[in-house]
Amino acid sequence: MAVKIKLKRLGKIRQPHYRIVVADARTRRDGRAIEEIGIYHPTYNPSRIEVNAERAQYWLSVGAQPTEAVLAILKLTGDWQAHKGLPAPAPLLQPVTKEDKRRTFDEFAKALEGGDAKGEAITQKAKKADKKADEAEAAAESTEA
Repeated sequence: MAVKIKLKRLGKIRQPHYRIVVADARTRRDGRAIEEIGIYHPTYNPSRIEVNAERAQYWLSVGAQPTEAVLAILKLTGDWQAHKGLPAPAPLLQPVTKEDKRRTFDEFAKALEGGDAKGEAITQKAKKADKKADEAEAAAESTEA
């Protein structure tokens, strides 16, 4: 019996969330599973990924084949590298806290007070208008002289 580690889709239309399951390769996508080893919520920002590393290692060691999507998830969590004996990847991004947002805002406010940032945006239209105004001034000066 061929065993695969794959995603089982749950949720409403346009609001998917998945469970990472171990199932017979012949079962349908949302069919019966042998074991659930994790979850994946792609619509969250950042995506929520939780994998039971111990069970994932077990199933990989006994020959279960991950699908492409699950392989990408296992590489992000570092379970695939642990299985293959490769160095671990960089840690996943942690959610931004209110304190981090506040600190960034305070730094931006200080930059504005110090005059580091420009007050106006310069666009192509503004440049063209300035050029026309300069030409009009030059023409007025030449007619006066």
